[in-house]
Amino acid sequence: MGGGVKLRVAVIRFPGTNCDIDTVRAISLIPGAKCDLIWHADLVDSSRYDLIVLPGGFSYSDRLRAGAIAARLQVMEKIREFAEDGGLVLGICNGFQILVESGLLPGALLPNSSGRFVCKWVRLRIEDNSGPFTNLFDEGEVVSMPIAHKEGRYHPAVARSGRGTECLVVMRYVDRHGKVTTASNPNGSEGSIAAVSNRQGNVMGMMPHPERACDPLLSPLGTCDGLRLFLSVANHLGRAS
Repeated sequence: MGGGVKLRVAVIRFPGTNCDIDTVRAISLIPGAKCDLIWHADLVDSSRYDLIVLPGGFSYSDRLRAGAIAARLQVMEKIREFAEDGGLVLGICNGFQILVESGLLPGALLPNSSGRFVCKWVRLRIEDNSGPFTNLFDEGEVVSMPIAHKEGRYHPAVARSGRGTECLVVMRYVDRHGKVTTASNPNGSEGSIAAVSNRQGNVMGMMPHPERACDPLLSPLGTCDGLRLFLSVANHLGRAS
């Protein structure tokens, strides 16, 4: 990774966001990173940042649908412009739901097939490592991160916006052998999809929480795979600079 990379990150907070502090803490583990926690109405100049993160939580109490209200706020137009200019955007859990509702990523996130809130650690297989968020992983590598959601069943064929485009599958839920199985799919997501990006790779949404997988003491496997995701961004910027 390029030494001294100054990763500049904005973490956006909405009413009901509850994973913002964890996300800021995770990013602060990257040497040279500068992270600002910003109220959604206070994002003025997105060009100051390399990465904008929409963290997890229950924005606006998940009224209408998870992410539906936040997706229609003015800040999302600024984030859309930021992404169109090549800026990196990461949506985690509720942030993924917001990206889908806003049309920045295609498809829909439907209620879990069980109808229940699911909170547990899962295994994930890296399907694509060519993008800025996964370049420090091996393609086909099995990693571990926690999930915590009730509406995480990804359906790529359902579009909430006419702006939807094709996407790349970045991660799938798998078992410990790296196989896609019914038992390893925690929410009924089509194709066991856990994370997708746009074709350009600069916008990614994921239901797992990487910010909760940055300390080996918190992982049942003693890993910190979530931190590697954030380090991948710094690595990408180091190569690009």
